[in-house]
Amino acid sequence: MIRAVWKIIRGCCRSPIVLLVLFSHLASAEDTTRQAEIARRGAQVMPFSLEKTQHQFTKTDSGGIQRVISRAPLNKTEINLIRQHLEQLAKEFKRGDFSGPETIHGYAMPGLATLRSAKPGTLNITYSLEPLGARLSLDSKDAVLIKAVHEWFDAQLHDHGHDAREMHCPHHRP
Repeated sequence: MIRAVWKIIRGCCRSPIVLLVLFSHLASAEDTTRQAEIARRGAQVMPFSLEKTQHQFTKTDSGGIQRVISRAPLNKTEINLIRQHLEQLAKEFKRGDFSGPETIHGYAMPGLATLRSAKPGTLNITYSLEPLGARLSLDSKDAVLIKAVHEWFDAQLHDHGHDAREMHCPHHRP
């Protein structure tokens, strides 16, 4: 199928710019399909609405911070669901159990194999309340684990699309 499409495209357009536009459109459609699948799987794992929340990821020198916040400041139910879920994830992650993210993003998600295999005490997971939700801090002194956290955050940013945001502000660092 791909060869047939490629043959048609090559026959119709010789311009590298046109080809680049066509391939970027195909990649964008693939991303949209992936993000829709992630949202569907997310609804099976996360007790809150992806559309009513935002995942925020901040990479730090020692790992990173994952926040989940409600887009509606007055939605106390959503905020409590976020808090309960992240508190449970913190407990699971401390045991090396990343089955929640695996169910949503797939077993081979970048960074997860390394995080799953972290030796006890080498990856510190801290749960904290946020005014509109909660956060998990993942910290390590091990460069391999720090890189894994960063890869994992990048994959989540890609998979969650407009429901996720990369944070860079210095005041977001621990």
